[in-house]
Amino acid sequence: MQNFADMTCEEIAEQETEARRRYDALMKEGISINMARGKPSPEQLDLSDGMLGLTRERMGIRDETGFDCRNYGELRGIPECRRLFGEIMGLPEDQVIACGSSSLNLMYDYISQGMTHGFGGEAPWMLTPERKFIAVVPGYDRHFAIAQHFGFQLVSVPMTPDGPDMDAVEAIVRDPAVKGMFCVPKYSNPDGVTYSEETLRRLAAMKTAPDFRVIWDLAYVVHDLFETPDPFANVYEIAAPFGTEDRFMAFASTSKITYAGAGVAAMGGSVKNVEEVLSRLTLQIISYDKINQLRHAAVFSGIDDVRERMRRHAAILRPKFETVLRVLSEELEGAGIARWSAPRGGYFISLDVTAGSAKYVGELCKACGLTLTGVGATYPYGVDPSDSNIRIAPSCPSVEELERATRLLAVCVKLAACRALREKAAE
Repeated sequence: MQNFADMTCEEIAEQETEARRRYDALMKEGISINMARGKPSPEQLDLSDGMLGLTRERMGIRDETGFDCRNYGELRGIPECRRLFGEIMGLPEDQVIACGSSSLNLMYDYISQGMTHGFGGEAPWMLTPERKFIAVVPGYDRHFAIAQHFGFQLVSVPMTPDGPDMDAVEAIVRDPAVKGMFCVPKYSNPDGVTYSEETLRRLAAMKTAPDFRVIWDLAYVVHDLFETPDPFANVYEIAAPFGTEDRFMAFASTSKITYAGAGVAAMGGSVKNVEEVLSRLTLQIISYDKINQLRHAAVFSGIDDVRERMRRHAAILRPKFETVLRVLSEELEGAGIARWSAPRGGYFISLDVTAGSAKYVGELCKACGLTLTGVGATYPYGVDPSDSNIRIAPSCPSVEELERATRLLAVCVKLAACRALREKAAE
């Protein structure tokens, strides 16, 4: 396609007329497609339905130590489950706590602990009046919301192809009021970036306040779309020579491996961090759902079983991502009005459109029956300064729905770009 910047006013008008014609035709079709969240599709959820039929004979009632999982006890979780998450998170079994079903809940609680009691013997975060958290943008709206809920000022740092802009991060953390940052280090939400080993090294080596914490959200650590995954180093091995293992607290779950909302979540970190968390957890809960942990351990005896399950997920997801990327290329390649990520894993595609037009694209899509993630949600306070980023979640709709939805989205991007060019020409 010809670059819009090289078109005459007449050619732009022709593009807008054609885009409007296509938009009106799609409006008449009565589209109703929701791409707002990265929800697993029914076909993906079906992969785990064998778990529903697990019998006492197959699953048992005792963990490998002989402990009766129907009873109270084992706050850390059953050893089989902790070992499995240790393989996923790159940690020894005894540095992992297997918990309930929500890693987001664990992250919220961890920040809450920092607020009221602090970490590593330092003062509670709530005593820092101008406390701050780094927000890697574009990023995950729920991470931002947690930090905002606890009164942190969010300081934005742009994402690069290797992870957060580390020059910016290293400059910001010199301020002792900066207490942490959320990171999705493999297949980030929404760009699909995997942090480079050099980025991990700089995160481990940088000088920070002693109670600075990196919330290491491993949401997509095993969620590869292709047989050759992005290389991803172990941050704890990298941090060890710097003595900064306490800086990183890792979280993961099986929410997009087995059942969303009914899986198992875990957290892990240094020996010191885990013991600190356990000393507080013992006041909150006697023990988590060990029957569900036992159920998962019966299905996944180790990381190889998880990887095999994720290959089956990828076989469902890959055609969906390929459909979106193909249509975006067919419709917008060379036009100079959009660019998009081509992730090798995770759940999202990040689309950047003409500055100042993303909200209008969202409005056009909504009016035609396509629901997207709220425009601006990938930035703190729901405000994208350039009004350009749109998160695409291809996982739940069918391939056929994605074909129609992406055609519509591309048409809306063209309409918005034409409007922006008209307005610029009128100035």
